Amino acid sequence: MYGWWGKVLLVDLTRMKTREIILDPETYRSYIGGRGLAVRLLWDLVPPGADPLSPYNALVVASGPLSGLPLPSSGKLVVASKSPLTNGYGDGNIGTMASHHLKHSGFDAIVVTGASRKPVYIYVENEKVEVRSAEHLWGLDTFTTEDKLVREHGRNIGILEIGPAGEHMVKYATVISQKGRSGGRPGIGAVMGSKRLKAIVVKGTREPPIADKNSLRSISEEAYRKLLESEGYDYWIRQGTMATIQWSQQNSVLPTMNYREGVWELYETISGDLMEKLKTDRRGCPYCNMQCGNVIADDAGEESELDYENVAMLGSNILLEDLRRVGEVNKMADKLGLDTISLGNAIGFYMEASERGLVRERLEWGDFKAVREIVVDTAYRRGLGAFIAEGVMRMSTSLGGEALDFAMHVKGLEVSAYNCHTTPGMALAYATSSIGAHHKDAWIISYEVKTDRTSYSREKVERLIFLQNIRGGMFESLTTCRLPWVELGLNIEYYPKMLSAVTGLEWSINDMHTVADRIYTLIRAFWIREHSGWSRSMDYPPARWFKHPLTKGPYAGHHLDPLRYEKMLEAYYEMRGWNENGIPRRETLLKLGLDFTIPILEKIVELG
Repeated sequence: MYGWWGKVLLVDLTRMKTREIILDPETYRSYIGGRGLAVRLLWDLVPPGADPLSPYNALVVASGPLSGLPLPSSGKLVVASKSPLTNGYGDGNIGTMASHHLKHSGFDAIVVTGASRKPVYIYVENEKVEVRSAEHLWGLDTFTTEDKLVREHGRNIGILEIGPAGEHMVKYATVISQKGRSGGRPGIGAVMGSKRLKAIVVKGTREPPIADKNSLRSISEEAYRKLLESEGYDYWIRQGTMATIQWSQQNSVLPTMNYREGVWELYETISGDLMEKLKTDRRGCPYCNMQCGNVIADDAGEESELDYENVAMLGSNILLEDLRRVGEVNKMADKLGLDTISLGNAIGFYMEASERGLVRERLEWGDFKAVREIVVDTAYRRGLGAFIAEGVMRMSTSLGGEALDFAMHVKGLEVSAYNCHTTPGMALAYATSSIGAHHKDAWIISYEVKTDRTSYSREKVERLIFLQNIRGGMFESLTTCRLPWVELGLNIEYYPKMLSAVTGLEWSINDMHTVADRIYTLIRAFWIREHSGWSRSMDYPPARWFKHPLTKGPYAGHHLDPLRYEKMLEAYYEMRGWNENGIPRRETLLKLGLDFTIPILEKIVELG
């Protein structure tokens, strides 16, 4: 078999034992790798109803057949688990040298089950696997942890670690790598913390099995060249995702004051243009020639790696002026192992609750000093931080009443940085995302603002499913970065061509859609299995976008129409082969080869 090693490493931290799981070639053809492999492993290995922070949950670190190979932006891997934030499927990808080393280790994925009594880290060097004491690392921030592990094992390794937020099981603690690369928004870092797992260190030196090296080299070289020749390359290199600050302001979708508004008069204090003036360095993932990590000197004089999402959520959303200050808060979050998107949401939610007099402890919009203190307290679950560590869904449920109407989450995952009062397609994308309200699966908002942004058309739903299948299905299972295609227009046909060269099997875009349909439907089955009383209400965006019209900018007075949204959601279900409650139909499960889910699902819901 080419493209895959055909085996997964299983580490049981309760018994302190390791073993190899040999997977059938059909599993790889059906799920490819990355997210696809991760959800299948979680379905098989996590008992239904397991507490996400119990030893019964599993952590999956998975590569794909294109991960860690010399082709455009391939330095990605997926971390996945049952989410402590949402109680459903959760994952995230990270651009890291750990992707390269896992690909060269002889394993397609690492699965961690059980829980250690004492802090440990896992060391993998090809076939050699050790569980080592991490007592000297426990309590350290992620940057210091990485420095110590590099001193112990050398620079030629890949490291995934957690900080104090993961150790204290903050619901949106992430996994960190390379001092600023972060993944696993739905609390994958908290899952590691619950297992007393401080880090995973991988050193791989084996040559991955590739069917046609010459063909892969030729396709890859051509793709790299196309990126360099792209019309938007120079501007991308200058600003990367930070250009989206101005774009969002111009299009009235910049999250402002807990998504109350879509414009902010002080947006230039956090803009991409300002970032260019402050920029000191640029960083990227392995094998990337369009690096998007823009580095500035923050308010504390330290380097902070910025992108649009963390700047918008820790800037305009909480009215924090000055990019240097935003950079400092962002750097603190990375060191502590906190997701910056959920953090900005949780702080913004609390600021609004404070403004409305719903909480006793005051927190004013844009209070930099108070925000710095709260970030640290959140990671350690101290004082007010213990409340904010629970995430917006639990915070709003605790307060009840009107607080539920300005709680910006879907299924428990906080909304990433786009205000959707006037973009129903993006609202539907958030509502039906595989992990909760995240933009990664389908950034349809760009398509909307170029066309009929306020329409609720069937064509928009078709476009959404196409984007989900490509972004959240193909790219997340290959596993490579989507930005060469999204931002610089690399022809999408390169990807099945590269996959064919690597595996020796013929793949087409239609094959990618079939696999994506299977992945999305299995993820939906996982959600239904883990949530009793499932209903279509789980696929609704935040109430604010329906109930609280914008008051500023060119779209003042606009909000989503609930009846027209209902029609879009119905069309989405129909196209996915799911019933009126968003539950996969029996014939859909059979067609996609997911018949193994039927005996469990039919005990819970009506499949139809």
